[in-house]
Amino acid sequence: MRLTTEQRSVIVEETAHAFGPTASVRLFGSRVDDAGRGGDIDLHVEAEGSPAELLERELALYARLLRRLGDRRIDIVVLPRGAALRPIDEQARRNGVLL
Repeated sequence: MRLTTEQRSVIVEETAHAFGPTASVRLFGSRVDDAGRGGDIDLHVEAEGSPAELLERELALYARLLRRLGDRRIDIVVLPRGAALRPIDEQARRNGVLL
């Protein structure tokens, strides 16, 4: 996994702040591959809430991560807990790393 310990801590902390302590966050995509280089930070969050609430929280998380991690490409995918899985959710669960 190509994140520093500090980056992982920031992501976990800010996800809990935005979505609550029961939310889970996974790193998936190119940053999971230790042999890779570069790439954006792809995050998959599972949390409780209505679509409007989750969108508001996603935007808040994005802004807080940019402030704390600096100007980097960050993609956040949010799955409402209990919702049907989309292909991207299946990929994140299968190949992602729980932070």
